[in-house]
Amino acid sequence: MDLLSEDSSDSTLRVDSDNNEGACNDEQRVYFVPFRWWKDAQDSSSGESDLKRGILYTANPGSSYAGPMKLINNIFNSDLAFNLRKEEEDSLHNAENGEVGVSGRDYALVPGDMWLQALKWHSDTKIAAKGGKSFSAAEDDMADVYPLKLRLSIPQETNSLGVKISKKDNAVELFRRACKIFSIDSEPFRIWDFSGQTALYFMNERDGFLKDSQRRSDQEILLELQVYGLSDSMKCREGRKDKMLGQHPSNCSSGAPVLLSGNSNSNFVGTGTSIICGKSGEAGSLGLTGLQNLGNTCFMNSAIQCLAHTPKVVDYFLGDYTREINPDNPLGMNGEIASAFGDLLRKLWAPGAIPVPPRTFKSKLARFAPQFSGFNQHDSQELLAFLLDGLHEDLNRVKSKPYVEVKDSEGRKDEEVADEYWQNHLARNDSIIVDVCQGQFKSTLICPECRKVSVTFDPFMYLSLPLPSTTLRTMTVTVISTDGTFPPSPFTVTVPKSGKFEDLIQALSVACSLRADETLLVAEIYNHRIIRFLEELADSLSLIRDDDTLVAYQLNKDIEKTPLVVFTHQQMEEQCILGKLTSNWKTLGIPLVARLYNVVTGSDIHCLYLKLLNSFQTQTEEVVDGRDISESTAVEDVSPKEHDESSRVSNGFEKPPDANGPLEAELRFYLTDGKGIVKESEILLGEAIPADGMSRRLHVLASWPEKYVKKYDAQLISTLPQIFKSCFFTKKPQESVSLYKCLQAFLMEEPLGPEDMWYCPGCKEHRQASKKLDLWRLPEILVIHLKRFSYNRFLKNKLDTFVDFPIDNLDLSNYIGSSNDELSNRYMLYAVSNHYGSMGGGHYTAFVHHGGGQWYEFDDSHVYPIGPEKIKTSAAYLLFYRRVVD
Repeated sequence: MDLLSEDSSDSTLRVDSDNNEGACNDEQRVYFVPFRWWKDAQDSSSGESDLKRGILYTANPGSSYAGPMKLINNIFNSDLAFNLRKEEEDSLHNAENGEVGVSGRDYALVPGDMWLQALKWHSDTKIAAKGGKSFSAAEDDMADVYPLKLRLSIPQETNSLGVKISKKDNAVELFRRACKIFSIDSEPFRIWDFSGQTALYFMNERDGFLKDSQRRSDQEILLELQVYGLSDSMKCREGRKDKMLGQHPSNCSSGAPVLLSGNSNSNFVGTGTSIICGKSGEAGSLGLTGLQNLGNTCFMNSAIQCLAHTPKVVDYFLGDYTREINPDNPLGMNGEIASAFGDLLRKLWAPGAIPVPPRTFKSKLARFAPQFSGFNQHDSQELLAFLLDGLHEDLNRVKSKPYVEVKDSEGRKDEEVADEYWQNHLARNDSIIVDVCQGQFKSTLICPECRKVSVTFDPFMYLSLPLPSTTLRTMTVTVISTDGTFPPSPFTVTVPKSGKFEDLIQALSVACSLRADETLLVAEIYNHRIIRFLEELADSLSLIRDDDTLVAYQLNKDIEKTPLVVFTHQQMEEQCILGKLTSNWKTLGIPLVARLYNVVTGSDIHCLYLKLLNSFQTQTEEVVDGRDISESTAVEDVSPKEHDESSRVSNGFEKPPDANGPLEAELRFYLTDGKGIVKESEILLGEAIPADGMSRRLHVLASWPEKYVKKYDAQLISTLPQIFKSCFFTKKPQESVSLYKCLQAFLMEEPLGPEDMWYCPGCKEHRQASKKLDLWRLPEILVIHLKRFSYNRFLKNKLDTFVDFPIDNLDLSNYIGSSNDELSNRYMLYAVSNHYGSMGGGHYTAFVHHGGGQWYEFDDSHVYPIGPEKIKTSAAYLLFYRRVVD
């Protein structure tokens, strides 16, 4: 199978066709491995050996090597030459029943995809023996892989191949290795071809391989082979054949495996666990291959590297995934996205250290997702969501999706309903992505009117968790009494950022201990006037800005239909302008609100206003008219002996003390407009209030005498806190939140937005229901998206909140709704997609766990190790977890 695309240059099997016009130009990776190593992997993974599909060759001395070249080579070059003779069927049958690979030197030629599968199987077997501490192929036990160039010719006897290994084609070190492997003087060897490549060299004339059969003996084809699993010293094999299963010999380096690339533009030298990089500057271990940045494609590279190191996904795409491609799925992309991703992943996991340019994948992506075309920066989470969905549809094993009718829960047990939903989902969706990445939510909707409860179970591919700082908002509101019993009191409450006015009123009601027979009327204050009442409970809190000032008037609920009176205050202010003293009216203080029950005359208005001012009086020992003012701060404290009953009561409304005092006599009231600007007719004491002013709200302007202000606390009546006071001169400390808090915010019950109204089957109408999500079924691979980016019509923002996420033990046992004890709810982190920078510009990288506690950073083409202590940063954007088996 072809593992290389048009944009790759590191072929590991090459046909030098400069002198061979008809030679095959297809580039294939062919690996030369110990046969027993290969056979063990095949027997264990598939249950039966692939021996019957192989072509067996035995090596013979090169006495019959083509023509006079043999003599010249022996004299001048001392090249290694031998023949490979194809065994007959009888001999092949006998070899199949023998102990192949034990008594003699037996090797196998395998294609790249088979080799990667076997290598992964051997690595996983070693990891399982270590207790599952790693899941990376190419970890502790991979021997060196190096290229070897062979010259093949077809002698006159067409059932054999002439092989020459020349010094001029290979480096001295590689030629020395080849002599140790292919020397047949001491012990013969056999080669089993499972790649099917040698069959190319036995094509007859009509197939066009060689037009002139007489020239076959003169034709040479230069091949480049990858040699794997063989020691530098062939002495290591003696008496230790049972250890030749892909491990390092005892005299070889025991450090991390290093792949030596055969390309001339690389220069890699393995030094224990470290890697010294040459010209290309990339790490050379299996799977540690970078992706070239094609122009702002770091978002794509980051997401792909995380997905390309996902367990089981790697195994799947290194295997024969093409048989599951569903090109006829109308929801898919003709299998092209799956094929492009599979080819790209295989190149990332193939030996070699050259960064891969993902041009083919990028072009396919732009074709089916035009939003990712061009070379602008995009969101790695959006790319990942599209890719997972596209891979699922391209690889969906369901060829014809059945019609499934969704049934309501109707009081059934959640376990029964959840299983029914999951089976219905699997009846239409069955792929490697579903197997590995999909879980299940429990979604509960409650109608606010009829209280109808609807429970559904929906699949999910990833979790998009909000950061708590984005979901909650602190608001400071001043609560004012409407009977003068307590002074204005500011309360700071926490409400949902996307909540409604109703959420604010509920939070304030709790904060100020509102009684059951009371309610709050919220108003926005600007320039000492009420500019609007916030009476629509369904309006969004986003309409309130942080620098706004709000007051909440505490009113009786049982007389809600009673009209309100709104008092705005003003006083005469004298100013000296150009040496001339002038006077003008100035608005001051906080507007006051009260109910208009039993108020029909100007005297009633006067008494009501003075009662509202009770809580603003200054607490002083100053005596006015021979009496301590502090003793008369409330209506209830006034002795009936000091005031005649008739002077205290007017139409059932109790007058406050000093209602007819000298200062109060200078207090005047005027009807005004809704903004409290225009003075209309004066409200006179004892005269009836005009009926047209007593409709829903009566707006009154109270004009204060200058010395009247001294009697009241001017700061208390004039100062209002902002909704949220931000400091621009002090650096705000970095926010920190745990991943569990993010999960709790995600699972918190919240009302649906007006654009997401739910059709209630009970009411038969669309309702703004409340929704609650619960985790019901967790996938093997859990992808968590941290919602750092927020968008609205006016603002785009990125949150740099530091999220403290577990690395070794993410325990979701307390958040899972089902009682399935068979599967573990604990997870281990294995990859992170990071975003550095702001909304306007930034850069994506990836952290990947590569086994044995070692982490690597993938920064486009560059791959280098990092310490585990550097994994947690405020740049973490996508978290990839795998289930830990208990």
